Amino acid sequence: MRAEIVSIGTEITSGQALDTNSRWLAQELASLGIATAFHTTISDELADHVSAFKIALDRASLVITTGGLGPTQDDLTREAIGLVANVPLEEDAESWAAIVALFARRSRPMPERNRVQALLPRGATALANRVGTAPGVWMRTGGSTLVSLPGVPSEMKVMFHEQVIPRLREAGLARGATYAHKINLFGKGESDIEALALDLTARGRVPEVGITAHEATISFRITATGASEAEARLAAQPTIELIHARFGDLVIGEGDRDVPEALAMGLERANLSIATAESCTGGLISALLTTVPGVSRFFLGGVISYSNEAKSKFLSVPRGLIETHGAVSPEVAAAMAAGARERFAADLAISSTGVAGPGGGSAEKPVGLVYLGLATRAGVQTRKLELGPEQPREVIQKRAAKHALNWARLAVGK
Repeated sequence: MRAEIVSIGTEITSGQALDTNSRWLAQELASLGIATAFHTTISDELADHVSAFKIALDRASLVITTGGLGPTQDDLTREAIGLVANVPLEEDAESWAAIVALFARRSRPMPERNRVQALLPRGATALANRVGTAPGVWMRTGGSTLVSLPGVPSEMKVMFHEQVIPRLREAGLARGATYAHKINLFGKGESDIEALALDLTARGRVPEVGITAHEATISFRITATGASEAEARLAAQPTIELIHARFGDLVIGEGDRDVPEALAMGLERANLSIATAESCTGGLISALLTTVPGVSRFFLGGVISYSNEAKSKFLSVPRGLIETHGAVSPEVAAAMAAGARERFAADLAISSTGVAGPGGGSAEKPVGLVYLGLATRAGVQTRKLELGPEQPREVIQKRAAKHALNWARLAVGK
C-alpha cells in the first residue's frame, strides 16, 4: 500500500507559504499503516493538476490532495479530477444544501460563485465539511483511490478524521498501524555514529531504522508496523533498547528532547545549580538552556563577557592571564568558568571562548577554535573544540554552545 500526497497552491510553490499539510497527512497515514511514498507540490495551473494527478494515480494506490477546492477561479481541483477521470462535473444536491445552510448559520450573504463548490465529478462521493464551505471528494479511478481535501488545515484535519479514516478502514486500505520512535544522540558526528550502526540502518531491516542530523544532534528514527499500535510498539522495543545499550552516554533523549532538555533533567535529578560565562557564543548557551520550562530553579544566571575588560571586571579573570595566553586559551576558559561559579555561588559553571569568524583567525588560533571550561566542586577542566574554519559563524556558535551544555550534562550525570 503506497500513498502519494499532492499539495496544491502557487503560494506554496513560490515559497510564500509553508506546506504543513503534507507532513501532517503523512504522519496520520503512517499511524494507519499506510506508507507515503511521494510528496508532490503543484501550482494553480490546470495542466499541472492533470499531469500530477495522472502520475500519482499511476504509481500510488491512494492519492490525497489538499487545496484547490475553494470558490475562486484558481481553485481547479474538481475540474482536474473530471478531466483525469474523463467524466463531467455535476451539482451534488446535499453539498449545495450544506453550503447554503452554513452561510445562513453565519448570517452572511452567499456569493453565487460558491455554487461551484457543490460540483462533483460524476461517480464521486462528496465528503462532508462541517467546518467550511468546501466539500471533499472521494473517488475510485484507474484502480486507485483519489481523495481531495481543502487546503485550510483546520478543515482538512477535521474531514480526514471524520470522513476519510472511516472510509479507508471500510475499503480495507488501513489494515494496520505504524509506530515511529525517535532517539537523539550528541557527541559524535553522523558518519561516526552510522559506522557503529550499519546493522541497524541496513536496507530491508525490520523494524526500519533511519538516521538524520540536525545542528550536530544525530537522530535514529525507528519505524515499526503491526496489526495494532500496541503490536507495532512491541516490535520496536528491542531496537530501542539496543540503541540505548550500544550508544550509552551519547543518548540525550527521545522525541523532541535535545541537549538543553537533557541537561535540565540532569540538574533536576541531581538537585544542582548552574551558571554560565560566555565570550564567543554571546549568550547562546544561556539562551538554549532557558528554552526549557522550569529551568529557572537550577539556572542561576550568566555573564556575556565579550571583551577582555568584561572578563576581568565581572568574572575576575586576571588581566595578566589574558595578556600572557590570549583571550582564546584554555587558561582563560578555566578562569571564566571558575569566576562564574564563584559569582553566582553555583554548583557548576560552564564557559566558552573562541574564534567564531569569519575574521579574527590566525595560523595559531584559526576560525572555529573554541575552548570550553567546566568548574565544579572537584575543580576546573577545559576542552578544546576545532569546529572548522569553513563553517559559518552561526554554526560555530551553535555547535560550541551545544558541546558546552552536553559536557555539563555528562558531568551532572556522573
